[in-house]
Amino acid sequence: MIVSLEDYRRRAKKTLPAFAFDYVDGGADDERTLADNREVFARWQFVAPMLRDAKTRSLAVQLGDTALAAPFLIAPTGYNGMLRYRADRMLAQAAGRAGIAWIQSTVSTASLEEMAGGRPGAHWFQLYVLKDPNVTVDLLQRAKAAGCTSLVVSVDAVHFGNRERDKRHYRKPMKLSAASYLNVARHPGWVLRTLVPGGMPGFGNLKPYLPPQYRRGVGGATYFAQQMDEALDWQTLAWIRSLWQGEFYVKGILTVEDARAAMAMGADGVILSNHGGRQLDGSVSPLSVLPAVRSACGTEARILIDSGIRRGTDIVKALALGANAVLVGRPMLYAVAADGEAGVDGAITLLTQEIDRTLAQLGCRSLAELGPHLLRRREN
Repeated sequence: MIVSLEDYRRRAKKTLPAFAFDYVDGGADDERTLADNREVFARWQFVAPMLRDAKTRSLAVQLGDTALAAPFLIAPTGYNGMLRYRADRMLAQAAGRAGIAWIQSTVSTASLEEMAGGRPGAHWFQLYVLKDPNVTVDLLQRAKAAGCTSLVVSVDAVHFGNRERDKRHYRKPMKLSAASYLNVARHPGWVLRTLVPGGMPGFGNLKPYLPPQYRRGVGGATYFAQQMDEALDWQTLAWIRSLWQGEFYVKGILTVEDARAAMAMGADGVILSNHGGRQLDGSVSPLSVLPAVRSACGTEARILIDSGIRRGTDIVKALALGANAVLVGRPMLYAVAADGEAGVDGAITLLTQEIDRTLAQLGCRSLAELGPHLLRRREN
């Protein structure tokens, strides 16, 4: 029975081969940041006022030109075709039905053209900046043609994190070990759902830029990592901003200074993120820096966060501390791996119900009534 997002995780762990599950579930090095991303939410406790009329409630939020029925978006995640055939489409369709946005990754299995039109809901695009500026220009043009309304530029993955849990499944880079192949053989359902319908998945958006030998399979990830622009700086970011006429977010910010700089160079908002604990182990959590960033950037700044969100109560805490909305990544991947599109529908419904119930228990009729007065930091 599925009664929480953790149930989807447990089911995904049974459903997926170990190498695929750990790709989604794992973090960098000792995974201290991965753990802290969860623990930081428990450090805040609700202080609920009583006898407030909250019979009717609204979860709607407006992010510039994007109207959301609930205060979360599906985060950009890569190589989802490894979890289930057409997983990207399942995530997008479920988001559209729920009235929330789906953010397509540069390294999605589906291409921008495959995801263009034909579904409800807001479609955003997340950009990794590669060495070849012509690729960046082309990706932005393709995103615009596909109907993407907002651009999210990730700045925290220029140098890939050391994901040890991932590495243990391989005998050499991108070559599974014998034990991992044996584990795959023990998951025939995954093979039927994932590999039989479409073969080995690739990177749909990157296909025009990849050598033929890297267009299918995870080998493309190695080539892609080598193409990241290691000289990415504020000047490059400003150049990208000049090319994109829609709304623009910078993802991977963790300091007040960087948040201010992003807003000053023309960003419509920032996304506080440590990449879900997959990059620099031991880094600060987005929730812990959120109050300071909100104070420094003012009430009108658009501030989103991700990393570690597993409950509707987590989302409400983030909103009360100053976030406009949050991005949810891993839980949606667990859900699509476990139960396909129905699983994503179920995960979105669970989160929405938990947010609504929490608002009611706090005596709030809308998200605008949330604030730090409803929270207390735990003393130990």
